Amino acid sequence: MTIVKETSPHIHRKDSLARMLIDVLVALSPVSITALVVYGLPAMRNLLLGVSTMMLCEFVFVLITNRIPYDGTKHTLKEQFLHGCKAMRIHHILAPIVSGVIFALIMPSHSDPAYIIYIALVLGAIFGIVIGKLVFGGTGQNIFNPAAAGMVFAKLCFGSKYVYGTTPFVNAVQTGGTLLGDVASSSTSLLGRYATIGDYSALDMFLGRIPGTIGEGFKFAILIGLIYLLIRRAADYRVIVSYLGGYAAIMAIAGIFVVTKVSGVNYGQWMLYSLLTGGVLFGATYMLTDPVTMPINAPGRVMYGLLAAGLTAIIRLFGALPEGVAFSILIANLAAPAFDYYSYSGNRFTKKKIIFICGMAAAFVLAVCLGLGFQEVTA
Repeated sequence: MTIVKETSPHIHRKDSLARMLIDVLVALSPVSITALVVYGLPAMRNLLLGVSTMMLCEFVFVLITNRIPYDGTKHTLKEQFLHGCKAMRIHHILAPIVSGVIFALIMPSHSDPAYIIYIALVLGAIFGIVIGKLVFGGTGQNIFNPAAAGMVFAKLCFGSKYVYGTTPFVNAVQTGGTLLGDVASSSTSLLGRYATIGDYSALDMFLGRIPGTIGEGFKFAILIGLIYLLIRRAADYRVIVSYLGGYAAIMAIAGIFVVTKVSGVNYGQWMLYSLLTGGVLFGATYMLTDPVTMPINAPGRVMYGLLAAGLTAIIRLFGALPEGVAFSILIANLAAPAFDYYSYSGNRFTKKKIIFICGMAAAFVLAVCLGLGFQEVTA
């Protein structure tokens, strides 16, 4: 028996990495086009800066890692450059484009002062691709999603300067904001955090007519991309179903506590608000399904999606930091290798694995119930 060592992504179909990356770009096109139509020049700026910065970093990385080996001869800078250029492959171009587009779409359109958004885009893109990917060896060897890493870095550094909702299409303007999962809230009570539930209709949330980043609000466009990825099998349905299903179930249970204690909020409003605000659908479609950073085996992918779902719900319900999706994805990225550990991983859903999955779900439900039981909810 011959053992062949390979790096991620492990493609279980007759296709190539380039074809998969092109599929993701095609799936991103409805959201990108909608963002360009709605936000105009700010959206174009986000896309150009995000993509160009990540492509430049990838190119420099290829040049550095493909220098001419020392042979006793001093080579000129031009010779080194041309030698590095010969090492460029199609995935060295497509991979940073995909990460750059995703990163651009989960960034806001404006900041106050205005120049901050340029700094946030450039530094966030550099951090995302360098620290989130290239330091691990490049495509196929990174453990973090580059777009999520860049977005979190930029949010932590410059989030207080972000401005959301500055086009006629968006029916509100918020600096700092109070929307669930997207922007920070100074209030610590559930009522304070969810006070805006009644301000937006289901249609507003579905079409993206609410404050937020330039891409994650357009649910109709994201759904088009999701359907395309599933048809093309470029995204694993197990991760998507376990994440969205687990998150919906946990928030449905949380809604029992919230609706009974917060006046003016009904159960339907709560569920729509929980599912259609923030980056839940965007993260499940374009970030959590990254084949490099998720487990290889089928049970592991279910656990991976469920872990991210539980973390998203807990961060949104109790966390001081607002963006539960990106943080939960990065934490799930860290746990992915554990789900693939050779001594117990496998592609079969054994009795032990099913029990473990059920135990994970029960643990998250218990944590949410205990947390809401102790948290003060004021009218």
